[in-house]
Order: sequence, then structure tokens, then C-alpha cells
Amino acid sequence: MSKSPSVVISMRLPFNSGKRLKRMASNHGWTASDASARLVEEGLRRAEFAFIDFRDSSAGRLACLQGSSLTVWEVMLLARSYDNKASAVAKHLSWPEAKVQAAFNYAKAYREEIAAALADNDAVDFDSLSRMLPQAKEFTVSDSRD
Repeated sequence: MSKSPSVVISMRLPFNSGKRLKRMASNHGWTASDASARLVEEGLRRAEFAFIDFRDSSAGRLACLQGSSLTVWEVMLLARSYDNKASAVAKHLSWPEAKVQAAFNYAKAYREEIAAALADNDAVDFDSLSRMLPQAKEFTVSDSRD
């Protein structure tokens, strides 16, 4: 989430919700205020964009497509292979086109967030991957007609 000018809004939570919020904040290394702001922002984005949800990942909290394991940036990565045509991506994933369009809509509204995730992905090559995963093996597909 971006760091932009902020406004202070006070709220009262039920006791158990406050405990859960503090536990979540602690698990992520956030303050309770940071966790509250993130959850409110995510809730607003969920309300504004169909099929969007947020999940924890090794890269932090990411926008995902409901009912799938794919993040928005992964759908946009796939879209590169299909000339950014939502209908072609939907066919590839066997999803309704509206679900893919939801990813496109979110990516358009939050260009910097999605561009940063795509850049992080593009920066990984086999050498950097094998440093993280020493068991990784590179393979190539041969043409069976040879």
C-alpha cells in the first residue's frame, strides 16, 4: 500500500477483534494502526473491484483472484503472452472473461503495485533461483521430431 497523506480516524473495536488485530499486526511486524489501515484499504479495494481478495504470501499481502491461487500480477504476466487480451487469457485459464477483466481493472487502477511485482518476477533468472533453491535443475524441451 502506498504512503500518501493520511487522516486520523478513531474507532472502537470489540475486545476480541482488538486482540485479533494486535495478533495479526504482531505476526506481520506491523503496529496495530498499520494493520488497521491495511485492512481498511484492502476492504475498500474488495468493495470496489469484483473478484479481488488479499492473501499473505512470501512477498507480503497480495491482490489475488477469488476462487484461485493466482495473484493479479500473475494474471497480468500471463496476459503478456496473449497480447493483453482478456478473452484469450480467460480461455487459457478456463475462467469467465469477467473474472480476468477484474484482474485487468485492478492492474490498471494500481499500475505501480502490479508493475513492481512484475519487475520483481522479471529480475529472477536461473542463477538467482538456484542460489535460493540449490536443488533446482535447468531443463530444456527438445523437439521430438528430431
